[in-house]
Amino acid sequence: MTESDYQSQPAGPTGAGDPLPGIPPDYSILTPAFEKLCDVIARLRSPEGCPWDREQTLETIKPYTLEETYELLEAIDSGNDEHIIEELGDLLLQIVLDAQIAADEGRFDLTHVVDRLTQKMIERHPHVFGDVAAETPDEVRRNWDQIKEQEKQRRSIFDGLPAALPALARASRVAEKAAKVGYDFPHRDMLFDKLREEIQELADEIFPDGQIPHTPATVEAEIVADTELADPELRERVEGELGDILFVVANIARRWKINPEEALRKSNSKFQERVQKIEQELERTGGSIQEASLQEMEQIYQAVKLQEKRDV
Repeated sequence: MTESDYQSQPAGPTGAGDPLPGIPPDYSILTPAFEKLCDVIARLRSPEGCPWDREQTLETIKPYTLEETYELLEAIDSGNDEHIIEELGDLLLQIVLDAQIAADEGRFDLTHVVDRLTQKMIERHPHVFGDVAAETPDEVRRNWDQIKEQEKQRRSIFDGLPAALPALARASRVAEKAAKVGYDFPHRDMLFDKLREEIQELADEIFPDGQIPHTPATVEAEIVADTELADPELRERVEGELGDILFVVANIARRWKINPEEALRKSNSKFQERVQKIEQELERTGGSIQEASLQEMEQIYQAVKLQEKRDV
């Protein structure tokens, strides 16, 4: 392969006909391409390479790894293969660069990473590479968890949960761990009763009589400025009750097999896109979002929602 070959590999199926599952890549293409990538990263880290890359450590590169992971999630949501390819490449860059940094420090290299991963995948799939029976995804998961427990020799069911997990994702995983040993509501519908209970406990802290005022959600009302909770102890109690509500919501997502972090991320993106369309529409008519009234913005927002339903 020439230098230009590495830069112009087309996206899409690599063979004729419909793709077949479980077929590894063409090593005659992959091997030199991967060697080239490793050579490029090593060159960047060399004395003749890039000053920025040379000064990176495993610690300094962490924020970029997290950022690239989220960018990959956005690419997958888009369904754009070219975008997914690019973001998978950026994430692969983080792995190869991390391994090269470790090799430069005399700790380990990429071969150790690949060997450990390969061995782990074989050991954790005895129903494929051994003689253990597992006919359903649930049985596979149980086997996986049992093998992990034996490998790690963990003392608590919560050992191994990454401390850096986003709080909503961690809530779901913490509850999942507890559920695996039987500590969970017998019926998932009960979580809505628990949610009502937690909302009432929040109302008891926020409103003097514990009664949530009936205030219709409309833009045709006088704007009332928010006020902070002046009492530090009250603020702490309200924070605790809000946390309990979010924890229950995360559990509702878990019991219905929804990833709460993904759900919230998509809602964030949806809201942002709608507000950006408000900006665009106002700019098109010679206005700006800074000068528009709440009523004007809401009218455009609802029109955007209606158009989304029509486009489905």
